[in-house]
Amino acid sequence: MKVSTNGVELHVEEAGAGFPVILAHGFPELSYSWRHQMRALAAEGFHVLAPDQRGYGQSSRPEAVEDYDIVSLTGDLLGLLDHIGEEKAVFVGHDWGSMVVWTLAQLARERVAGVVGMSVPFVPRPERPPLELMRSIIGDGFFYILYFQEPGVADGELGADPARTMRRMLAGLQILPDNMPDPATMFANDGRGFVDRLPEPDRLPDWLTRAELDHYVEEFSRTGFTGGINWYRNFDRNWELTEQLAGAKVDVPSLFIGGSLDPVLLMTPPAATEGWLTDHRGTVLVDGAGHWVQQERPEEVNAALLGFLLSVRDENEAARP
Repeated sequence: MKVSTNGVELHVEEAGAGFPVILAHGFPELSYSWRHQMRALAAEGFHVLAPDQRGYGQSSRPEAVEDYDIVSLTGDLLGLLDHIGEEKAVFVGHDWGSMVVWTLAQLARERVAGVVGMSVPFVPRPERPPLELMRSIIGDGFFYILYFQEPGVADGELGADPARTMRRMLAGLQILPDNMPDPATMFANDGRGFVDRLPEPDRLPDWLTRAELDHYVEEFSRTGFTGGINWYRNFDRNWELTEQLAGAKVDVPSLFIGGSLDPVLLMTPPAATEGWLTDHRGTVLVDGAGHWVQQERPEEVNAALLGFLLSVRDENEAARP
């Protein structure tokens, strides 16, 4: 379905009826990334909605970088909740979608029955602007978030060959215990871009079919990557817009799901969030899974999700007058 809200039009995949669950994908993904969750959650009595978030797929792709700040991104999800006439939902995010739903749980607690982050744990608002912190750590080295800041540069590299980009992204974001990356090579400022640093897979992983990869390639060949990259260009703006969240915790029911081989968890380990999630219901690390955990290991992810969703739904229904 199409939903007009918050100045954009969102393409939304929908399944089931009952307590609402909104699934927010990450970079570079689509609502399609939740294909293994939609029917499974709907079959248990949930109304499941998965938008192509702004900048992606069949949804609007505003031109201004500022149109991708955290107020806009969280506002889209609240607008979707308003569209279906519900007061609350459980919000589930993966990758960048996790950052959006963690922030939404702080900005609009009254609308969030529960929050699930996948692959990116909750990160408290830092004392200094994020890009300044990154530059202080990386120095003159390469870091993809800093590389993404210059308009047109990363856009051009990722968009030059979408098949190469998506193949390497989907098949290469996994840390193997016997093949740990060399930091000196990974962060070397040697003229290589982002995709150049990702390994070229010998074959597709078992969890990704050629048809599934082709779907991503076709969509990003049509849209390009600028919309998603613009999310990264708002790190400092997001920090400025959320001054009221300094020191704020997440106090709705929460769950974290990640892959044990996800390289993101090397940079932001889930244990670092201890004390910041006041009603945390568990951290699930799926053994052997990489970054795309809900696509790689859907049965285990769905089981963890459903356990959390059913308990939150029951609590909300019991609290109704």
